[in-house]
Amino acid sequence: MSIENCELKQLQDQVLSGKTRNEQWRRNQLKALSNLLENHKQEILNALNQDLGKPATEAFFEIIAVKQEIKLAQKNLSNWMKVKKINVPVSLRPAQALVQPDPLGCILIIGPWNYPFSLTLQPLVGALAAGNTAVLKPSEHAPNVSTLIKKLIEKYFPPAIAQVFEGDGSIAANLMTHQFDHVFFTGGENIGKKVMEAASKNLTPVTLELGGKSPAIVIDGANLEVTAKRIIWGKSLNAGQTCIAPDHLLIEHKLFDSLVSNLKNSINNFYGNTPLESKHLGSIINQNQFYRLNNLLKEAKKNSQIIYGGDVNEKEKKISPTLIKIENRNDPLMKEELFGPLLPILCISNLDQAISDFKLMPKPLALYLFGGGEKEQSKVLSMTSSGGVCFNDVVLQAGIPELPFGGVGASGMGKYHGKAGFDNFTHYKSVLKRPFWLDLNFRYPPYNLDLSLLDKLLG
Repeated sequence: MSIENCELKQLQDQVLSGKTRNEQWRRNQLKALSNLLENHKQEILNALNQDLGKPATEAFFEIIAVKQEIKLAQKNLSNWMKVKKINVPVSLRPAQALVQPDPLGCILIIGPWNYPFSLTLQPLVGALAAGNTAVLKPSEHAPNVSTLIKKLIEKYFPPAIAQVFEGDGSIAANLMTHQFDHVFFTGGENIGKKVMEAASKNLTPVTLELGGKSPAIVIDGANLEVTAKRIIWGKSLNAGQTCIAPDHLLIEHKLFDSLVSNLKNSINNFYGNTPLESKHLGSIINQNQFYRLNNLLKEAKKNSQIIYGGDVNEKEKKISPTLIKIENRNDPLMKEELFGPLLPILCISNLDQAISDFKLMPKPLALYLFGGGEKEQSKVLSMTSSGGVCFNDVVLQAGIPELPFGGVGASGMGKYHGKAGFDNFTHYKSVLKRPFWLDLNFRYPPYNLDLSLLDKLLG
């Protein structure tokens, strides 16, 4: 199945007709999306459970994330849409300068498989609020969610406003050959490079929401019991398949034994002595991802690196939260983003060592620091680069709708959530209006104005 030029033209013509510039049109689309969520909660939860084994509570937060995005857009839409007046220099008066927010056109949104519902529909909120139309390509690795998204979008939106195309990577590649006005991609770095390369052929701007090896640092001053609970929760959420999950842990030597003890307790408290039997632990998305993680786990077992956990259930594609001691950054577990419930733990001398090491690594999507105080937090903010930073907790920064979300460097480009999402899908058009009167001749050839006077007037 491929998108034909006439279908894309229909979506772009909707914007060029001027209809989508109307605030009420935008509010109608946000209301339709809100109704979609309210009327089909159980279907969404069921699909997420079928694809990822998500507990209902974790799955429900995918719905909540989109709801919060819609509510924020509905509350602020009038203000976001305002034309802003710009000061005009005296030399150019009488004139009026304006910045007018314009929709970009038709947006292609390529969704991921780890949060296949929310991370496909959240960018749609910003796109619609900004007056765009959209084509959605849900991930084929979450087939039940993909089919449901297609069914619901077709029920709540006419094809001139939103369409869904299902299928594998060849469908996405086909879509990328068309002249969309913006491409929004969430996924891994390797596919992100291909998206960017394909978009460049049409000079299509892109937003890339990627990931990376987001570190969590624990230094003196941390409450180790609370720290352990928060790290295990963030690492085990969605079976570790979260782009901003703490990928690995850096601990000051003197805190190692105590923190590991608390990490073990947290695993037991959350999932019992047999985590694979817990209904609160999700599954790995597919066999390929399971085998990738299990091979890393086997290597760690062979090297006697397992501190705790390491159990697997191949049939159900489940892996228990696993603590793994590593000696340096050359370990196989440190080569790429883990995207699973494996937690490598590396001892460090102090925060300065960690910061020094970060400068040699690709910039992560998130950076976490537990402990320290204002001085240490300021040092992290001023001496490191990452998509976002969270102190004394993990993951929750993505749950604040008004906080821009996005990566930097290898972890992505572009921001969304709230106003940042509206801005991402908006072109701010510069406008100048001048009357015909007061047309001074000194601006025209032949030029007779003294340059020193010109400098005084305009310089």
